[in-house]
Amino acid sequence: RKGPNKVGIMGLPQPLADALKLFVKEWVMPVSSNNFPFILTPTLMLILALSLWQLFPSLKLSYQMVLGVFLFLCISSLTVYTTLMAGWASNSKYALLGAIRAMAQTISYEVTMALIIMFYLLLKGQMDLVSVRQTNFVLPTAFLLIPLSTMWMTVILAETNRAPFDFAEGESELVSGFNIEYGGAGFAFLFMAEYSNILMMSLFSAS
Repeated sequence: RKGPNKVGIMGLPQPLADALKLFVKEWVMPVSSNNFPFILTPTLMLILALSLWQLFPSLKLSYQMVLGVFLFLCISSLTVYTTLMAGWASNSKYALLGAIRAMAQTISYEVTMALIIMFYLLLKGQMDLVSVRQTNFVLPTAFLLIPLSTMWMTVILAETNRAPFDFAEGESELVSGFNIEYGGAGFAFLFMAEYSNILMMSLFSAS
């Protein structure tokens, strides 16, 4: 069989085909699961992930948020609840263990993330992401704050559950973590939210 980078045009349509396959699958729910939270959690997680993107305005700067970074901290702290709700609603030991591990990791690194952002904003004197980005062209502070930048890289790896901080999945012990009971569209929503957060953190770091 052909590898994923050989199908179509260099494998570019492969993610779309995977998403289509997941969305046409039947949404199977475990018998002992809590039905309403089980269905609500993936949707809520995706809504929270996509709502972070309003921090970045269009090319013509149609609007600016005065407290944009504060909104970022508020929404990113809410994702902990959706992770815990996904593990609890599945009514599975493995899912609950994965959710507790993910929650413990996220909470522990969230304090560090908030302190790093607050220290950076004290230098800038504002919480508007667009204004902060514009002042970076005049005074690039990343080179002045190399230790802080290193800490920030570690924190966002932990926040987005990337290696070596992928305790939330822990495939050798917990099969797939808090999302073990999800399939079909629910599974797709959870991973769309996860990769949306990765892109968001990358863009946030670049700005």
